[in-house]
Amino acid sequence: MTTSQTALPTRQAMDDDPPPPRPRGQGLPAAGFLTPFLLLYVLFIAGPALYGLVMSFFDTSMVKPGLSGFAGFGNYTEALQSADFWSSLWHTIWFTILTTPPLIVLALVLALLADRVKHGRWFFRLAFFVPYVLPSAVVALIWMWLYTPGLGLIETALTKIGLTSPNWLGDPSWAMPSLAVTTLWWTLGFNFVLFLAGLQEVPRELYEASSMDGAGPWQQIRSITLPMLGRTLTLVAVLQVIASLKVFDQMYIMTSGGPNFATRSVLQYVYDSGFTNFRIGYASAVSMLFFLVVLAVSAVWFAIVRRQEKEV
Repeated sequence: MTTSQTALPTRQAMDDDPPPPRPRGQGLPAAGFLTPFLLLYVLFIAGPALYGLVMSFFDTSMVKPGLSGFAGFGNYTEALQSADFWSSLWHTIWFTILTTPPLIVLALVLALLADRVKHGRWFFRLAFFVPYVLPSAVVALIWMWLYTPGLGLIETALTKIGLTSPNWLGDPSWAMPSLAVTTLWWTLGFNFVLFLAGLQEVPRELYEASSMDGAGPWQQIRSITLPMLGRTLTLVAVLQVIASLKVFDQMYIMTSGGPNFATRSVLQYVYDSGFTNFRIGYASAVSMLFFLVVLAVSAVWFAIVRRQEKEV
């Protein structure tokens, strides 16, 4: 009795003791390895971002040296009052709505099916991920050829079954859905691999125990798979939303924002303002406003992740 009573305070005192001090110079190798990354980060990410923030308060132009005259919040006010800015923002949001749900749901379904394959799983990983490694210019050229009126494979296939093909990229009503289909084919593999990696972390014992209790495949997916994939699903959703909001390449190459600016995204509006109209200060202000939108999405993701961690 006396021994246990004296041992407990001793063990608690040992737990409360501060960790032993690290030898001098132990962190120098780590700092040396991190220094090149920090320099590149400051030079190419943090530095340009801060300079862009500064330029957003000036009438900076590509045809004039320096920052030019001080504009204050004039560029921000002009952007918020511009119909072109709000139109491009809506096009970006509409593209995000068209692409995010299918890229999440379809990738999850395909990952669930591939996870149940006993042999040849590597083939499905390769087949779905190969389009993702293609350059955006290559993807755009492939799908422009498929959508070409009179010559494209899609129109040829629809004509053979008696259907009329619309002008996929030339009709304002069809241009954005056509770009969404191209993006779906191109980027599906990334989400597919993330979901498949998350499924590998689900303990197989849970499925075996549920099978012994009489649970079917759908009940296992609803009661085991989806709850265990909660954090992966949240991560994929936020990454996909941010990626869709930052769309530029395929829109600029395939439609150049047309027809009639029906597919001009925010980033293309920034590009047009800065490199076509030479208004770098105004383009920087639009970039900062768009950065706040992306930052808000990221903040929502962090809030969801923290809530999930508290529940666990």
